[in-house]
Parts: sequence; structure tokens; C-alpha cells
Amino acid sequence: MTGRRLRLFGRGPASRRTDPPDAAVSSPPFLQPERTVVPPSGLAPALTIDALGRKCPIPIIMLAEQIRDVPLGAVVAVLADDPAAYTDVPSWCAMKSQEFVCAQDLPRGWALFIRRTL
Repeated sequence: MTGRRLRLFGRGPASRRTDPPDAAVSSPPFLQPERTVVPPSGLAPALTIDALGRKCPIPIIMLAEQIRDVPLGAVVAVLADDPAAYTDVPSWCAMKSQEFVCAQDLPRGWALFIRRTL
């Protein structure tokens, strides 16, 4: 992968800062409960793909790359807040013969559940 693609998918090295961080300028606190997924009964995801904050087509690309890492019949949860992902993931499942199980609303975005069939 190229350096740009590595950074897009979160696998590249962190950006380097030469100046010390300013105490007055800080990022908002990270809230962990926002990314907590309680699956519907009977669904325990074998893999959770966190695509929150990523724009289309990154959630689909992340799903396509990582769905091969779970066994057949296992469920993958994709966390996304891009409105395009809400419609693109079920369409991708139909095109790739995967089973779209359900969508669950989160405080920010959705958890989309996919069962690997191929």
C-alpha cells in the first residue's frame, strides 16, 4: 500500500509534530460508550470494524478487506456514521452474496451487521 492509503486506513505511522502541543488547544474528550455495541439477541460479532468518522467509500473498503478474516457464518459489525454507508453496506452485501443481517442505531451513526456467507 502507498503511504497515503496506509494513513487512510489507520495503519500508517502517526503524524509527527515538531512543536510541543499547546495546552490551550486540546481535542475533545473521547467518549468510549459511543462506540459500544450491544448486538441484537443471538448476534455476537466476531469482528467489529470501526469506521466512525470515515467517509464513503472507506467503510466499504474496510469491510471488503477484513471480512475474509472471519470464518464462514460469522457476523461482522461495521460502525459507521456516514449516511452513504447506511445504504451502501446492504447493497455491497447483495452484490457480493453476503447476508445483511440488520442495522442498529447508535448515539452517533449505526452498527451494521453482516454475516459472511462466502
